[in-house]
Amino acid sequence: MSRQSAGHVDNADSVKAHAVAPRAPLNIARRPDPITEPPLVRWILTGIALLFLALFLVVPLVAVFYQALNKGLGFYLESLADPDALAAIKLTAITAGIAVPLNLVFGLAASWCIAKFEFRGKALLTTLIDLPFSVSPVISGLIYVLMFGAQGWFGPWLQAHNVQIIFAVPGIVLATIFVTFPFVARELIPLMQAQGNDEEEAAHVLGASGWQIFRRVTLPNVKWGLLYGVILCNARAMGEFGAVSVVSGHIRGQTDTMPLHVEILYNEYNFSAAFAVASVLALLALVTLALKLLAERHMSAELSDARDVPAHAGPVTLPSALPSTAQPLNMQSSQQHPLKQGEL
Repeated sequence: MSRQSAGHVDNADSVKAHAVAPRAPLNIARRPDPITEPPLVRWILTGIALLFLALFLVVPLVAVFYQALNKGLGFYLESLADPDALAAIKLTAITAGIAVPLNLVFGLAASWCIAKFEFRGKALLTTLIDLPFSVSPVISGLIYVLMFGAQGWFGPWLQAHNVQIIFAVPGIVLATIFVTFPFVARELIPLMQAQGNDEEEAAHVLGASGWQIFRRVTLPNVKWGLLYGVILCNARAMGEFGAVSVVSGHIRGQTDTMPLHVEILYNEYNFSAAFAVASVLALLALVTLALKLLAERHMSAELSDARDVPAHAGPVTLPSALPSTAQPLNMQSSQQHPLKQGEL
């Protein structure tokens, strides 16, 4: 028995000594960061990107303004003051002024329905919103010709009532609306989905009406995303060529937008005048780009804030305009209220 006890004591001492003994430091070689490229590779990739941008973006943009001012500032202003050019600029502004607000209303309503509610046909509605992205603008223009043209489905009825859509301003507006209506909705849907429904549901429980929830809670949260979508929609509306070319009829001074007027001047070998009108579109594109960067920065900040805040981080601060009849809820009532995800 003494031998066994002595053996146990020796084993315990050896284990304790082994546990107390300091470990030798491991010499592990630091591996290079797999996502960091060598400096030479980074310089080459950056140079290729800058060269590509210079050849395909900066040089054409500089060439447009150079050709526009090639015959002097006087000829440039004279080309813009031409009655046909002024009519094209006016028609472009009218078309964008009608199409953009309508797409704003549709995009805001569609994105609110898709992001905040659950209903049958939601996937179909989302797919239909993307339809103009998958259909050629020329095909969309032909669709309107087949519907509202002289030999179209509604052509005889329109002629009988002296209503003209194709080869007139209404056809241009309809074609522009079709090719631009996804932009606002497609910018707002992911933003609203990232923000969730907690604030709207809390406002509803506290007694706010649907209009108050939309105006005081939802709309302020998506204002920069809404501006971003409007900017993209306006840029596409002013620069649309394919669909408008099919439905306009190319009636000079009446149904020619700025892109169509540039094409007419270029086909007539009036290059300086064509580039003068094109420079106006280029200036609008630069302004649109600046506004887009501003809106994109604010929208990215809102998205990051919406993703960083936990779903139950604390009580929601509601605006002062909510009804005064709202009463604070205790834990039991807040857990038992009948609202579900996506229901207001």
